[in-house]
Amino acid sequence: MNIPDLQSQSDSRRISIDKVGVKGIRYPIVVEDRANKLQQTVADLNIYVELHHSRRGTHMSRFVEVLNRYHRDSIIGQLDKLLLEVKTLLKADAAYIDISFPYFIKKNAPVSKIASLMDYQCRFNASYTDDFQLWIGVCVPVTTLCPCSKEISAGGAHNQRSYVSISVRYSEFIWIEELIEFAENAASCPIWPLLKRRDEKYVTERAYANPKFVEDVVREITQKLQSDRRILEFEISSDNQESIHNHNAYALVLRSRND
Repeated sequence: MNIPDLQSQSDSRRISIDKVGVKGIRYPIVVEDRANKLQQTVADLNIYVELHHSRRGTHMSRFVEVLNRYHRDSIIGQLDKLLLEVKTLLKADAAYIDISFPYFIKKNAPVSKIASLMDYQCRFNASYTDDFQLWIGVCVPVTTLCPCSKEISAGGAHNQRSYVSISVRYSEFIWIEELIEFAENAASCPIWPLLKRRDEKYVTERAYANPKFVEDVVREITQKLQSDRRILEFEISSDNQESIHNHNAYALVLRSRND
């Protein structure tokens, strides 16, 4: 059967497209888990290629076709092969993949020690042009308590839910759990999914004894990542959802090993 292939037609407008592909693929993946070796989860994936100015379109079905050959094992160890196959199959100069997924860690409440599962939003962002590059990232909810509020108030201090985002490019393997620990250790207090009253007492008092500005959070994590020889580049941000303002407080640090 002779079916026309319009995507393969030439284009005369001489405009290359930086990224073209498929977004919002919901797909099961397996990721490495420090406590349990492997964890199954469900990810949202975007896969793209760079499109040469001479080509009218790309073949969207081929992205999913390639993906189906790689999801069964730990996907992070195969992203270079996956992107190289996409790049080769679609005759592209560059290929990209974004993977975001919930990752679950069992946490014991600080005093009662009752166990419950905490979810963290995590991501892989990879590209293959002349070579392969991989970034791994986490978004970690924490508590921060305002040092200024504590200093000027006769009693109490305002605190907020903060979201600390860390993305790193590395030379040696780093666990998702390590990045989460960097964020939680820099906050006024971590967050737990289940707390009894004696746990609530602990987290309230710990945050009050450990006030942090948004600037303090990103600087403390920066110190940790700069001293870790595995880290080549990193981006850190803290987005504090203020409890007494109608705006957020925000700070970001972006560094590479050469800076």
